[in-house]
Amino acid sequence: MKTILVDFDGVLHSYTSGWKGAEVASDPPTPGAIEWLQKMLREKDLILCVYSSRSNQTGGIRTIKDWLYKHGLSPADIGRLEFPISKPAAWLTIDDRCICFSGAFPTAEEIHKFKPWNKI
Repeated sequence: MKTILVDFDGVLHSYTSGWKGAEVASDPPTPGAIEWLQKMLREKDLILCVYSSRSNQTGGIRTIKDWLYKHGLSPADIGRLEFPISKPAAWLTIDDRCICFSGAFPTAEEIHKFKPWNKI
């Protein structure tokens, strides 16, 4: 089994309004997010974990689950997802705020210039 860690804000939740608190997820899905989750949940060898900085805060995971339901994920599909409260070890991480390490460390300039995909 391969654990896939999927970030919530900026990946599934479009996060266009920015941070409003752990219990507020008011933006729509990133285009294709719900359909992608549904497809990946059909893969027998994947464990999908949805994680966010809100995950360890009061109401954070409930907010994520409610948002997924509101945007079309069935209760059965939500039940097949994992919602860790701390970042787990994963085979692959999908996140909007990362640099894929290619063997060369980023320079300070590259770090300061970093922008998530939806800000480019």
